[in-house]
Amino acid sequence: MTFSAIAQLVASGLLIGLIYALIAAGLSLIFGLMDVVNFAHGEFLMTSMYVTFGLYLFLNLDPILLMPATALVMAGFGIFIYRTVVKRALAAKVNAGMVQIFATFGLAITMRGLAQLFWTPEYRSIKDSIVADKTIEIAGVFLPLPQLAAGAVCLLAFLALYLLIQRTDFGRALEATREDSEAVSLIGIDRHKIFALGWALGAAAVGVAGAMLSTFYYVHPGVGATFALIAYVTVATGGFGNLMGALAAGLLVGLVESVSAVVMEPALKQLGIFALYLLTVLLRPRGLFGKL
Repeated sequence: MTFSAIAQLVASGLLIGLIYALIAAGLSLIFGLMDVVNFAHGEFLMTSMYVTFGLYLFLNLDPILLMPATALVMAGFGIFIYRTVVKRALAAKVNAGMVQIFATFGLAITMRGLAQLFWTPEYRSIKDSIVADKTIEIAGVFLPLPQLAAGAVCLLAFLALYLLIQRTDFGRALEATREDSEAVSLIGIDRHKIFALGWALGAAAVGVAGAMLSTFYYVHPGVGATFALIAYVTVATGGFGNLMGALAAGLLVGLVESVSAVVMEPALKQLGIFALYLLTVLLRPRGLFGKL
């Protein structure tokens, strides 16, 4: 392969990897905070894309301009789901873990069914974005502008999320609740409020990713399943509950997928991702950056 071909391969892998990282960040954040795996995470992404599409039809604005509104709507949705579903599931006196699993799995099925009911299974797309169908060339490497914009926005959103958690009082309260959710109540911190805000942050991160994905990816009820499995693999590879691990793993997964699409049939490109996951499980079960 020529240098340009290799550079093209790396660039493509890194751009999609940044999107994977932001999608996985919300999943990793919630797990690290509550030890809860949200099996409806893919449907959260699907919902954010439909929110963007609906706002686009109603306001006729570019999806990129609608991104803050989508993130805000998804943050509210995350709080709603925590208070109405997750909080009740975790209050179960027997087999709380299993109740949580089935609650979020049932939520995923319900959300997908509602999307099919209200939007039909039809594939939809947004073609009027300012970045749609545009490509730029840098040193012989062709970069689709929608993917480039999505990668840049996802990286900025990821860094903002990381700084919020690491440098603010809310972030310290989040970490304290993560370490000992029972003890923080003794110093006046409402753990359920922190949990709800954690779900809001996770859903907002997915909202940003969904808004940017809608500029170049089809919107349909099954779109969440496409990215959810990759998000789970990314979180497990990086280390459950580790945000920077999610970023590193997202980039690695993107690169592996890009290389796999070249060395094997494009339809089988995800085999490389799952091979990476199995290798991680065998050699480092807690993930590349996990502490468990």
